[in-house]
Amino acid sequence: MIPERKQVLVVDDEANLRKVLVAQLTRDGYDVHTAADGEEARELLQEHHVDLVITDLRMPRLDGMELLRWALADDPTRPVVMITAHGTVDTAVEALKLGAFDYVTKPFDQTEIRSVAQKALKARDLAGSEVAPFTSSASGTGGETPGRFRIIGQSAPIQEIYGVLEKVADTPTTVLISGESGTGKELIARALHESSSRNPKPFIRLNCAAIPKDLMEAELFGYERGAFTGAVSSKPGKFELAHGGTLFLDEIGELPLEMQVKLLRVLQESEFERVGGIKTIGVDVRLVTATNRDLREMIARGSFREDLFYRLNVVSIHLPPLRERTSDIPLLVDHFVRKFNGRLRKQIERVAPDAMQRLLGYEWPGNIRELENVMERAVLFCDDPVLSAKDLSPEVRGDARSQTPAPGTVGVRTDSHPAVDGQAADGQASGDGGLREQVRAAMARLEKDLILRALQQTSGNVTRAARLLKISRKGLQLKMKELGLREPG
Repeated sequence: MIPERKQVLVVDDEANLRKVLVAQLTRDGYDVHTAADGEEARELLQEHHVDLVITDLRMPRLDGMELLRWALADDPTRPVVMITAHGTVDTAVEALKLGAFDYVTKPFDQTEIRSVAQKALKARDLAGSEVAPFTSSASGTGGETPGRFRIIGQSAPIQEIYGVLEKVADTPTTVLISGESGTGKELIARALHESSSRNPKPFIRLNCAAIPKDLMEAELFGYERGAFTGAVSSKPGKFELAHGGTLFLDEIGELPLEMQVKLLRVLQESEFERVGGIKTIGVDVRLVTATNRDLREMIARGSFREDLFYRLNVVSIHLPPLRERTSDIPLLVDHFVRKFNGRLRKQIERVAPDAMQRLLGYEWPGNIRELENVMERAVLFCDDPVLSAKDLSPEVRGDARSQTPAPGTVGVRTDSHPAVDGQAADGQASGDGGLREQVRAAMARLEKDLILRALQQTSGNVTRAARLLKISRKGLQLKMKELGLREPG
């Protein structure tokens, strides 16, 4: 299985600071790229699959704020952490309101950088990739768009959600969004914000599952200088940043009980104190929360406060799983084909009926997020203008002999390896090696096929192939050497 190491891009015009961050992040197990300014960083982001950007604010050519705007437009799920000096903290706060994940203030220590990197990457893993907003019709030829509020769907359950959004979007009412993982809960939260009079103000999001319990209070309410070890300066929390706008707390069921009490107080009184502070801060925040857990069951177990539940659940929006809105699948498939045509430089014109039949018949345990991943793999490996069933992953095709790829792998096509498929016709392994050796050999063949296809798609460009495979260039080169593949050129 191709190894997956998180890739971090460090952007700073100070060479010494880049060296320090590279040394530390490398020790922490990350593959690190560097750039001396925003323009160079933008070029690197186009060439490499980067999981986290850590960038200075003040740089020549393209500064940190402009890089932030470009990076968020390129990939809204990729976290960006800002590095700032004391005199530019206000600018860093503005960056958070624009969508930066966090900021650190110079001078910073090793623990702070490690903590913010871990939080950012965990938040990215938890967020996955929700359905992106669309700007054209499902047919790609103009006409009526297949949904509203930048949400793709025309099924009865989605039409019902449109009606709720119309009524509650421009109100201060708290909303609880429920649904399985991958159904698009953050997209609904953004629709509530963008369709309200709060739209010009910040939309601040926090995934409660990504924050360690001992740091949750500081994340929500901020802290004063010296409040704890590593608090070298004061820092606002998510409630302050969201003042006048919307605060979206995802995975609210992961909030510790002691923090549930404090959250309830803020909702009732619209005020709080920073950690280590004595000044009471008043805020005007519209709170939207989401969960994929059964909060009523958690209440019965004593792990979620009943009074907080009723305070959050003033309006409830339940997102149906994709298997309950199959009529929306063709619209979503068309959207993803157009999206990945652009990203992967392909020219797929349509989806064949046999492929659509498989897509409609699959259960989609990972919902829209899984559909997006399946379509990315299919578009990547489709060599024809028409995407057919053979381009889909084995589990979607209904191949009984296939197994779901392990996490971190890109859709491997087992149908291209008859020698592997023919091994277990009677339940017995063929060949002289044991099961473990045969599995290892089969995985090597699958990896080799995957790498060759990626290289073919990128005309032999190893850097771009690594980005498609979502590993570092060095990691791909090592794997090619291990598999006996010579680097093109």
